[in-house]
Amino acid sequence: MRRTLEQCAEAFFDAAWAGVAVRLATDVRLKTDLLKRHGIGSALASVSGAVTLAPDGDCITVDKLQDKATTAHHTGITFVPSVFGSPHLLVVHAPGWQPVVQYPVAEPSPSEPVSLETVTLRLEALAHPVRLRLLRTLARGPHTTGELAHTWELSPPEVSRHLAVLRRTGLLTPRRHGRYVRYTLNLPALTALGTDLLAAVLR
Repeated sequence: MRRTLEQCAEAFFDAAWAGVAVRLATDVRLKTDLLKRHGIGSALASVSGAVTLAPDGDCITVDKLQDKATTAHHTGITFVPSVFGSPHLLVVHAPGWQPVVQYPVAEPSPSEPVSLETVTLRLEALAHPVRLRLLRTLARGPHTTGELAHTWELSPPEVSRHLAVLRRTGLLTPRRHGRYVRYTLNLPALTALGTDLLAAVLR
């Protein structure tokens, strides 16, 4: 079973997780903050409008079609956030088992539209063959200037100049690790480039 899961991870879980991990972690932080500041009622309300806490705080009601009840005394309830189940709220329980509630994580609020100027700068940055080669390497993971220079047999100053262009367009994110700066590809920005171009042209 473990080997099967590992193979599935290599095939698609890892890639999917990279895209949703930040949203899930953000949701957990928000729920935790609500619980600490405003209590369990507010935290439950943020899970779904279908989840409410009784006034005495002793009963959680989930507004679903089936009319069933279970107890969570001495076991608690597990809440599982999901970005793939929207808009469905799933409740699973059985005698002797801890109840589980799988709820959809809210969609991220739409960001400001990317300007035509930014789209143009990004297209111009990608038009250079050296920058495209650098991005191919960065798509596999973070790299330093020296690592990129060694990989493509370029001088560090030349690589730095190309990285500076990509950074100005928002396609790269620098992160300092001790003495070194590692560059990470801004995959969402690169993925959305076609959509951003179309939206900028049609605005």
